[in-house]
Amino acid sequence: MTEDLQTLLSKADRALGRLDGSVQTLPDPDLFVFMYVRREAVLSSQIEGTQSSLQDVLNAEANIFVPNRPRDVHEVINYVNAMNYGLNRLQTLPLSIRLIREIHERLMEDVRGGTLQPGELRHSQNWIGPAGCTLNEATYVPPPAHAVPDALSKLEKFLHARDHLAPLLRIGMAHAQFEAIHPFLDGNGRTGRLLITFFLCQKEILLKPVLYLSVFLKKHRTEYYERLQAIRDTGDWEGWLAFFLRGVAEVSNEAVETIRRILTLREKHRGIITERFGRSAGNGLKVLERLYRLPILSVTDVQDITETSYTAANHLVARFVDAGILQEATGYQRNRQFRYAWYIRIFSDEGE
Repeated sequence: MTEDLQTLLSKADRALGRLDGSVQTLPDPDLFVFMYVRREAVLSSQIEGTQSSLQDVLNAEANIFVPNRPRDVHEVINYVNAMNYGLNRLQTLPLSIRLIREIHERLMEDVRGGTLQPGELRHSQNWIGPAGCTLNEATYVPPPAHAVPDALSKLEKFLHARDHLAPLLRIGMAHAQFEAIHPFLDGNGRTGRLLITFFLCQKEILLKPVLYLSVFLKKHRTEYYERLQAIRDTGDWEGWLAFFLRGVAEVSNEAVETIRRILTLREKHRGIITERFGRSAGNGLKVLERLYRLPILSVTDVQDITETSYTAANHLVARFVDAGILQEATGYQRNRQFRYAWYIRIFSDEGE
């Protein structure tokens, strides 16, 4: 541990601690996890070349038809499903190769690369390099298939080792080693980045998955790959860990600012509803809270939230639109959906 690396570790730890504390100031942290998970899914998938944006994903989940929607949006939705599945599974199964395989199966289901043995460790050689390169032209050749199970077994033991290695250093090293093993024929990058989130949550370093490190890795994508390759070429673990810790600190501080913006927005719109909605204010506040979990909703959704008639729900939605809180998203006369664009924009502003 060099002095510089120790300083970076200290900054990253403090930044993560501030982030975890800030999450606890949210009225209901679980309401906000919905968007954090989707943000990380979009950014991690974009590192691998997908074109879908956060808005594309939200529209697809709300069944809003948009012409020329990127075809790879389902890859991002799979990432969301894989992360949610993994976070729930961690309650009954420790972070392990078994869990990683289950996550990979959901990640690759019915998408590009979905025919390449989802959830199964590879049985053939793979390699990393420019598109179309041959094995001889590869930048990096991972271990042969027969060596993968043993390499992963050792990685699993490393994740759970009881020693004095700082958790952030451990997961930084584990991510790099997972990418070096490259145990699947496709989807290794996304699976390896999910590993970071699962580790931080399992160790209760973060109580909620609100660190989207992929915003940093996407911004510095070339250096990200170069740092990983430098470990394989020259054993430069220190250079990679310094890069990783800078990312954790930077993204944690940005996420704290995101939480501040969310709270400011919430208080502003609570004030508008209280002042302008009259006797509908109580139901309006209920709908506002749900918008942080469901930022695109229909009149029927509002009817279910408020337990009122369709007519009353329709009038309430009209109040939201007149107040400038919601925007109609479909352009239809029937089956309309309404978007909480103010909230979505907080996340879309970052890293698109």
